[in-house]
Amino acid sequence: MTEIDTRTADQTASTDEQSDYAESYQRLLDTDTHPVPQVLREETHDLYEDQNFVPVSRYISRKYHELERDRMWYKVWQMACREEEIPEPGDTHVYEICEKSILVVRGQDMSIRAFYNSCLHRGRTLREESGPAGHDLRCPFHGFCWNLDGSLKSMTCEWDFPHVDKSTMNLPQVKVDTWGGFVFINMDPASESLASFLGDLGKHFEAWPLEDRYIQAHVAKVIDANWKIAQEAFSEAFHVVTTHPQRVVGTGDSNSQYDAWGNFNRGITANGVPSPHIKFVPTEQEMFDSMVDARIDEDPMVTLPDGVTAREMSGLLAREGLRDTIGDVKADNMSDAESLDSIYYTVFPNFHPWGAYQRIVYRFRPNGDDHDTSIMDVYLLAPFTGERPPAAKVQWLTPEQTWIDATVLGSSARVFDQDAYNMPKVHRGLKTTTQKYLPLAGYQELKIRHMHHLLAKWVGEDVD
Repeated sequence: MTEIDTRTADQTASTDEQSDYAESYQRLLDTDTHPVPQVLREETHDLYEDQNFVPVSRYISRKYHELERDRMWYKVWQMACREEEIPEPGDTHVYEICEKSILVVRGQDMSIRAFYNSCLHRGRTLREESGPAGHDLRCPFHGFCWNLDGSLKSMTCEWDFPHVDKSTMNLPQVKVDTWGGFVFINMDPASESLASFLGDLGKHFEAWPLEDRYIQAHVAKVIDANWKIAQEAFSEAFHVVTTHPQRVVGTGDSNSQYDAWGNFNRGITANGVPSPHIKFVPTEQEMFDSMVDARIDEDPMVTLPDGVTAREMSGLLAREGLRDTIGDVKADNMSDAESLDSIYYTVFPNFHPWGAYQRIVYRFRPNGDDHDTSIMDVYLLAPFTGERPPAAKVQWLTPEQTWIDATVLGSSARVFDQDAYNMPKVHRGLKTTTQKYLPLAGYQELKIRHMHHLLAKWVGEDVD
């Protein structure tokens, strides 16, 4: 069995011991059956101590939401859609954030542009839903019409507008750029470039190019909690022991590694090793069954041969499962860590692509201009061979439905349901508490504290 750190959460960790938790993952990489990518060897140790205590008002204050909206959402780069969602000229995607509606358009020249989704005559939204618009963008109210590049095409009863300078009637654009097959928009004309904003993120995904994936599934749901509460439920692993108890036998939750660089951060949680919270040493078979979410009363999906570890078998199965789509060379050289560990990135403010060949991508944002509810998007991005498959359409879950109703998500849906169960209760608890500040864990909530460090730079500090 791989040697790991088995301290329990009841033991208080000093600063040195906090470092040991991250180093335990690095020691695990030393046992990998294949060479691991250098990017998994990178570590940072800045703990962002300016955000050890986070104001409760950031989650529940209407005033803070309005500052966040005006100072951050309307000025920051944010993921709007995937390129394959607008593959042909005339295809459009409606992206909404707070009070703004942005129309992303594929032009006749195949360029991607983004416009404020508003007619320049009476202000009606030009498009209410994503989808093909044809050869132009026509307002459904009075028929004013624009070309796909935003230039004015025609004005209904133009003779009745002698006072209008047609040169001022082109659709106002917002900045747009792409990375990894994703389309990002920014409403601030003075903002830095997307490449500058993302920094070294591309280097982290060189071995796993997201532009070579397609949307296998996309599920969205309105959450009865502030968007940060929803997002932070997926930003650390030490909640696993309580929220996802079925996973602790095969998940090294409190042995996770956390790092941050510029505008993005990363968590890595090992699978195929036991949680340091449990008081016994599980067998390799028990760890493997926990990883695949097998029920106690079920026969094992795979019976491990003597001497084969859960990580080795999981890595082998993952490589074979991907061989037909990523090719023999990549499959044969893929490390166990890439095959089965949870490598979860967050790009400020709300974009969560997973590394290696884990298919998950999350996005969290306010539900319209309501700071008490939010929208959670879950994408599954899969590799493919040959022609790119069509992007799956978004499946919106109703308030009565659970994530398990989205069968396309497989066994992950059960985990999402367990996380979602906490979210409205956290929101309600924060409205109830007499605390003004929340104490965040020194190491295991590094990703959360890093996001608040950046949020404070954009929005400001505590707001009553």
